[in-house]
Amino acid sequence: MKRKILLPTDFSNNSWLAINYALQLFENEACDFYLLNAFSGTNSLIDNIINMESGGNFFEEAKEESEENLSKLLDKLIINKHGNPKHNFKTISMYNEPIEAFKDAVEQKDIEMIIMGTKGKTSNKGTVFGSVAVNTMEKIRNCPIIVVPEKAKHSLPKEIVFPTSYKTHYKRRELSYLTDIAKKCDATIAILHISEENELDNNQKEHKHMLKDIFEGVNYTFHSLSNYSVESAVNIFVESRNSDMVAFINKKHNFFGSILTNPMVKGIAFHSKVPILVMHDLRN
Repeated sequence: MKRKILLPTDFSNNSWLAINYALQLFENEACDFYLLNAFSGTNSLIDNIINMESGGNFFEEAKEESEENLSKLLDKLIINKHGNPKHNFKTISMYNEPIEAFKDAVEQKDIEMIIMGTKGKTSNKGTVFGSVAVNTMEKIRNCPIIVVPEKAKHSLPKEIVFPTSYKTHYKRRELSYLTDIAKKCDATIAILHISEENELDNNQKEHKHMLKDIFEGVNYTFHSLSNYSVESAVNIFVESRNSDMVAFINKKHNFFGSILTNPMVKGIAFHSKVPILVMHDLRN
């Protein structure tokens, strides 16, 4: 059964690097990759609404440019990758705001994962995450997302950091993509407990034991850092061990809380160097 992976692109260098990361990650699996470019005819919201009907000048010009660039991207993939018989590419040119376009594609194409860059052509060079990446991770909650920073390593992960407080229980299905990637890459999951308390209560001990069951068959290690904020602890751990990926479940009102809000995103240095796997709480 083929995997279906969505690869958003604005034809920036960062989106190209994310596409290459996806091809490497799923090199040995049959995949349909959907290259999606969401376009609008003008920067004016009012003009976009007026010209949303096909046939308008803004629409036709923007659509032609989008389709032409997607065609060039396909050619570039063929030239650079020499063709992987297990990989099939399809293009989607959609007149819509990026997040809505991603949501539509996920539903219509039965997408199981989105892999994208952290920012595109128009993003502020002083930020690590662009608004599209932040909103994608926060608002698209029915499939996992990998965001690949421009400065990320080109190699696949050998250590994936999974921060946890042990204060909430996890479901096996919630972590299935993390275990799948760990097995695929022969990577170790470094379970990082971050807490102000040094001792675990009974519930935390139970949740820790639950992770042992979920990660059975995968290489994993346990670690602990206390007296640090979540952001600082993850930064210190990733930097000190030269880790390759950070994975977490975006649970509302818990642990990371609003980790994807702009002020906190700007304060997390590891984002600029390692890909992030964002999974979602099945109860949301």
